[in-house]
Amino acid sequence: MILVTGSAGFIGANFVLDWLARHDEAVIGLDKLTYAGNLESLASVKNDPRHIFVHGDIGDAELTGQLLKQYRPRAIVNFAAESHVDRSIHGPEEFIQTNIVGTFHLLEAVRTYWSVLTDEEKTGFRFLHVSTDEVYGSLAKDEPAFGETHRYEPNSPYSASKAASDHLVRAYHHTYGLPVLTTNCSNNYGPYHFPEKLIPLMIVNALAGKPLPVYGDGQQIRDWLYVKDHCSAIRCVLEKGTPGEVYNVGGWNEKANLDIVHTVCALLDELSPRTDGKSYREQIAFVTDRPGHDRRYAIDARKIECELDWKPAETFETGIRKTVQWYLDNRDWVSNVQSGSYRQWLEKNYAGRGR
Repeated sequence: MILVTGSAGFIGANFVLDWLARHDEAVIGLDKLTYAGNLESLASVKNDPRHIFVHGDIGDAELTGQLLKQYRPRAIVNFAAESHVDRSIHGPEEFIQTNIVGTFHLLEAVRTYWSVLTDEEKTGFRFLHVSTDEVYGSLAKDEPAFGETHRYEPNSPYSASKAASDHLVRAYHHTYGLPVLTTNCSNNYGPYHFPEKLIPLMIVNALAGKPLPVYGDGQQIRDWLYVKDHCSAIRCVLEKGTPGEVYNVGGWNEKANLDIVHTVCALLDELSPRTDGKSYREQIAFVTDRPGHDRRYAIDARKIECELDWKPAETFETGIRKTVQWYLDNRDWVSNVQSGSYRQWLEKNYAGRGR
């Protein structure tokens, strides 16, 4: 049995669904169910006896301690995090509490649990911490991609909080011997993505006839990773990774944000054309850039390929088509996650940015 934190979030839910589709091994899911945690994403495994869901916070040391003692998982995959840069700018405290303090409490509970395992159980145990390429800062256009030894230079409250959590995980390995693994991934996209991030926001707004807000000149470059590829990388690292090591996970797909928006518009023009025959591109609206917006991220994923024989299965072209089609086929899911608080957030974040 494994414990997955943040199991109702975007990547966590995809991981749980993929895990149960490939393994008989049970999963305990733990999620605080904030705005981005959505049990509808796990509806297909609601009655699966291999899936146990617990509503709770990684910062609740008593709860996590009880779960570890009761279920005795052989591994923990930690997805639990506040992860949206814009939200961290408006309200950084939640990011400090969840990403730093919460990770600390989780590590303490895990250390206590691990310390009383048998020698054989200790040897087989793993704590896999899922992080982000944003901890490395920003790259100039011609700089080499981020490798695992790149210096940490976080530029937002979000990335700074994730960097701190990475350092805590590393310290618990070097100080206590806890068998940890860390993955730093590039921008994920795919099914069950909460529609505040770029790709789902563009799809949802386009279909609703709303503006497609693009920050600044739209030339911010990111490496894009299909979420199911990311899940396969995590399974690979969990199975074959060396404790104490860091593995960068990327899709080898550097794209400018504006190019992403154009691609989404072109796919929607093909798969769900506007009734007036015009392109969705006409809805693009350039807005004032966000503070401290990093210009470029890029992941060098050669280590995980060379050492663990993993590489992404999807190209950006195949992954983005699957993603757009999923949102077209699952409009009820989108409608149900767009609560009043979500709409208020969009109004707050994009108010006054028009230009």
